[in-house]
Amino acid sequence: MSDRSNQIHQTFLNICNKIAIRAKEADRKSDSVKLTVVTKTFDADDISPILEAGHRIFGENRVQEAQSKWPDLREKYENIELHLIGPLQSNKAAEAVALFDVIETIDREKIAAAISSEMSKQDRNLRLFVQVNTGLEAQKAGIAPQETLAFVQMCKEKYGLEIAGLMCIPPFDENPGPHFALLEKLAREAGLSELSMGMSGDYETAIDFGATSVRVGSAIFGSR
Repeated sequence: MSDRSNQIHQTFLNICNKIAIRAKEADRKSDSVKLTVVTKTFDADDISPILEAGHRIFGENRVQEAQSKWPDLREKYENIELHLIGPLQSNKAAEAVALFDVIETIDREKIAAAISSEMSKQDRNLRLFVQVNTGLEAQKAGIAPQETLAFVQMCKEKYGLEIAGLMCIPPFDENPGPHFALLEKLAREAGLSELSMGMSGDYETAIDFGATSVRVGSAIFGSR
């Protein structure tokens, strides 16, 4: 391994250990929180040390970037679970359904309809999350908190989508705790068991509030 690969491997192991410790401190099982390694802007050379370590859950922000590297990596490594964690345009729905296993950013009816149609056409059954804009930020994707329960219900009843859970990205300059608490409350009210919340700077806090999946990139790979 190169020095860069060794460094990535070690920081990855450190993050896994921190997640397990924090889960135990929150009176949860150490394996109750999954790590989605966020690989946007990083290439196969950076990703390979983590794949070699046996990890299989990864996240990408853009369909086009994911298409440029993951098909080749899937040929080399089995059982990869690829998450789309960035905004999805409806004209990319077919490509997204073909490439990803999990889409975490369902946030409007047009996307729900497109995903439902493409999963039927391609005979694929992806795990889906609704993204909630907990901070009501104009520049950020996600359904408004007060609309979340009705939106989840519509996805299920009108489009036959099985929604696994909720996802959020708290405002950068605010305490993430209240946002994580809100997402947990909404998920509970909607009868959903999965919570994708927490990134490199706040994943340990997210675990305290019930995250079942955390999305970590820069804390493993370094700054982009």
